Amino acid sequence: MANVRDIRRRIRSAKNIQQITRAMKFVSAARLRRAQERVVAARPYARQMLAVLNSLAARVPSHAHPLLAHRGEEKIELVVISADKGLCGGYNTNILRQTMEFILQRSGRELELNIIGKRARDFFRRRPYTVRHEAVGILQKVQFADAAAVARDIIEGFERGEKDQVWIVYNEFKSVVQQKVVVEPLLPIERLDITNGSQVDYLYDEPPEKILNNLLPRHVEAQVFRAMLEAAASEQGARMTAMDAATNNAGEMIDSLTLFANKVRQAGITKELIEVVSGAVSAGE
Repeated sequence: MANVRDIRRRIRSAKNIQQITRAMKFVSAARLRRAQERVVAARPYARQMLAVLNSLAARVPSHAHPLLAHRGEEKIELVVISADKGLCGGYNTNILRQTMEFILQRSGRELELNIIGKRARDFFRRRPYTVRHEAVGILQKVQFADAAAVARDIIEGFERGEKDQVWIVYNEFKSVVQQKVVVEPLLPIERLDITNGSQVDYLYDEPPEKILNNLLPRHVEAQVFRAMLEAAASEQGARMTAMDAATNNAGEMIDSLTLFANKVRQAGITKELIEVVSGAVSAGE
């Protein structure tokens, strides 16, 4: 049986871990608040822009712009957004599981990965999959310039015909305790079905080609930026939840070890008393 000194050493270790996890929880809570504000601000613009461009794409021919071209699904690129760090529960595991399901469902096709985040990069370095591009360290403080650089790289490859489809997988922020893995197409821009809907057409102040050249790349940049903001907020929410659970578990362990230490100490005192009484009885005899 462990002695009281060993148990107290374990209690001190658990208390130190509890202090660390509690501090990480507070840090994640502060970062989550800022990240959530940015996500809430970016969502309406990105969603409305997506709805308008889906409607616009349905009213122009697919050859009106390279980003509208549907060429099949033989050459696919998947943009994977994971975290740079761990200690965030099942956040990275869920992303990687969904990514592997996507890859297996499209086995036999030419598929390349575009990775954002250290965890996904390290995961796929040990596996026989083609990684075309990777970016690490840009999710700690998401900037539009970083998202635009990623988007331009994707756009250039698609316009050159190197890819038929581009998909993106990321965690969408729902709440502090809920994040949803989303897999959605990025390119080509989807076209709404307007056969049974409104037949309203758009009037252009400038040639449609000029408007599309300015608008469509900006749309892709906005969608990548929103996905990165969603991922950053989801990471902080998942880490806050995980660290809160770890803090509570450490508290329960401390209570259990303290109770066990008291029992061991009491058993030792009882044993010593019995030995003293036994010695006194023996001496009296």
